[in-house]
Amino acid sequence: MSEDLSFPIGKFKSPPSLTDAEWQAAINTMASQPARFRSALKGLSEAQLDSPYRPGGWTVRQRAHHVPDSHMNMYMRFKVALTEDNPTIKPYDQDAWSTLADVRAVPISTSLLLFDALHERAISVLRSVSVADRARKYVHPENGPTRIDQMVALYAWHGDHHIAHVLNLRKREGW
Repeated sequence: MSEDLSFPIGKFKSPPSLTDAEWQAAINTMASQPARFRSALKGLSEAQLDSPYRPGGWTVRQRAHHVPDSHMNMYMRFKVALTEDNPTIKPYDQDAWSTLADVRAVPISTSLLLFDALHERAISVLRSVSVADRARKYVHPENGPTRIDQMVALYAWHGDHHIAHVLNLRKREGW
């Protein structure tokens, strides 16, 4: 991890495609994320959960809800891409989602359970995807075409990126 508070594991670089080994590594990384995220958040007080992970950034609580929200969108995107030809997906406003009432009112344990269940389902599907289907695409209105294997690489990075935010904050604050 680096000292860059915004990108502690570096910025994501989308590969043109993934080799079999890279595909398996990305899926294994994703499979491990719910337990590692839960561990990173374990034992934090309400005040700590309401601390921003960096100046001007979201709180740890917002991150705890954001990661499952984002990965839920990922799950829907790859299922649509696997079952439709070049579908256009609907983006969502993650900043607006982070301010909704559920982020404040629902315990992070609920989102951690969602993350567990979501990844159990997602990993099951991803492990069954053929090499040819990894090249299937969806179209993001702002980012253009995205291959399923590129999306898997992105979300392997995404989960680790936010786990690193929490771990870096814990280290800086001595939690």
